[in-house]
Amino acid sequence: MKLYHIGIVVGSLRKDSFNRALAHALTGLAPEGFTFKSLEIGDLPLYNQDHDDRQDDSVKRFKDEIRAAAGLVFVTPEYNRSIPGVLKNALDHASRPYGDSAWVGKPAGILGVSVGTIGTAIAQQHLRTILAYLDMPTLGQPEAFLQAGAGLFDESGGISAESRKFLQGWMDRYAAWVQQHAT
Repeated sequence: MKLYHIGIVVGSLRKDSFNRALAHALTGLAPEGFTFKSLEIGDLPLYNQDHDDRQDDSVKRFKDEIRAAAGLVFVTPEYNRSIPGVLKNALDHASRPYGDSAWVGKPAGILGVSVGTIGTAIAQQHLRTILAYLDMPTLGQPEAFLQAGAGLFDESGGISAESRKFLQGWMDRYAAWVQQHAT
């Protein structure tokens, strides 16, 4: 059986982030042969093109982790109707210098959870635009705009019975997407 190592990028640095909790719980829905690793973005310096020829060790590590992954899952909140700055910073670092992007061809999936009623719909749309430019085939359906609240997680921090069917469907579609697009 082929093994697929998937990198997870969480667009929030907050310790008690709903999106971090979702990313962790989502791994419990993975099919056999899929493993997940959270990729740290909080230690990346602010992107500065002047440093492209001498990237920080944290940037080199991040790019190596992306290159080692068969695909990526982005789990992001929505800040001011877009993606958080820390996520944009990570996207920029791993795409530079020009011609040395770690993102190219990596199949992507996007989810997000928010306390707002529209979830993270606008942030996800902005992220899709960026990932298209970065040449990442991105799962289009099902979209997952989740609202934080009772019923999303169970008492142990896993996906609740109420949310399991939808999120299992998302995970199954993402796994098929990776199998179709991973090189």
